[in-house]
Amino acid sequence: MRLLVTGGAGFIGSNFVHYWLDRHPDDHVVVYDLLTYAGNRASLEDVEERIVFVEGDICDRELVDRTLTEQRIEGVVNFAAESHNSLAVVDPTRFFRTNVLGTQTLLDASRAAGVARFHHVSTCEVYGDLALDTDEVFTEESPYRPRTPYNASKAGADHAVRAYFETFGLPVTITNCSNNYGAFQFPEKVIPLFTTNALDDLPLPMYSSTRNKREWLHVLDHCEAIDLVLHTGREGETYNVGSGLEATIEEIADLVLGLTGKPQTLKTIVPDRPGHDRRYLLDASKIQAELGWTPTHGWEQGLAETVAWYEANRAWWEPLKDRAPVVETSWR
Repeated sequence: MRLLVTGGAGFIGSNFVHYWLDRHPDDHVVVYDLLTYAGNRASLEDVEERIVFVEGDICDRELVDRTLTEQRIEGVVNFAAESHNSLAVVDPTRFFRTNVLGTQTLLDASRAAGVARFHHVSTCEVYGDLALDTDEVFTEESPYRPRTPYNASKAGADHAVRAYFETFGLPVTITNCSNNYGAFQFPEKVIPLFTTNALDDLPLPMYSSTRNKREWLHVLDHCEAIDLVLHTGREGETYNVGSGLEATIEEIADLVLGLTGKPQTLKTIVPDRPGHDRRYLLDASKIQAELGWTPTHGWEQGLAETVAWYEANRAWWEPLKDRAPVVETSWR
């Protein structure tokens, strides 16, 4: 397959590029990335000779058209997105521009180029949030009820993808995933933030709603799910990708402190950000039943391996620490 991976220098995108080249070594992979603050070319350093890299904006229709045509792209996997909830609170416009208009630009260009499959990577957050004490879970039939600008921008992108299937017959698929963790994650996100702060004896900032929880999915399990959807998923379908493994922010802090041998006194309470969702939990039975996908990374072992990766790769994350666009302790 001749594959275009947008956002391929980001966290999940770069892991997917590594995964894909390992599983499909004869495929032609083109990485398309704007290299914003969260995009890092260094995440692809060991595969540079095996990919074509295009630096560009997914809103740039001319460049997208040229890339699809010149590289004879057959499939598109769209990871490109602004994805930081806190940044979306202070600068929502950039999220709607990239996540909605950028996705629509890719869809239109893919339609014109006649790509065989357009796969869009989305999030559990489009469904809204759940009460902490409920047995409810999100299925693919759950209504979209986004509560933050980031969530709303991703929901808008999902609707655009589905509309291009229903209206134009563009062969699309969508995956909505739970929170990912693993190597190459920008240190604004909670697990690498806690890990890198702990390694430097800095405070671990926990939002005051410490009982809020998330479902955690190892990034390589996510990559395998996307692989299965690309090859055997039904066109026009959405698949939830979740592990069923939940942890609160304080539980994560405790695990990271234990793995790094740092004291509990590093835990620090900070004010909640506006619109902070309480809980997400996905029903992944559809992808399990239809495609045979099952996550293989256990939570505690996966987290330990992730912490060990950050301990061993200071040269990757240290230059990124000052690039975070939002001070998480500054909410009022």
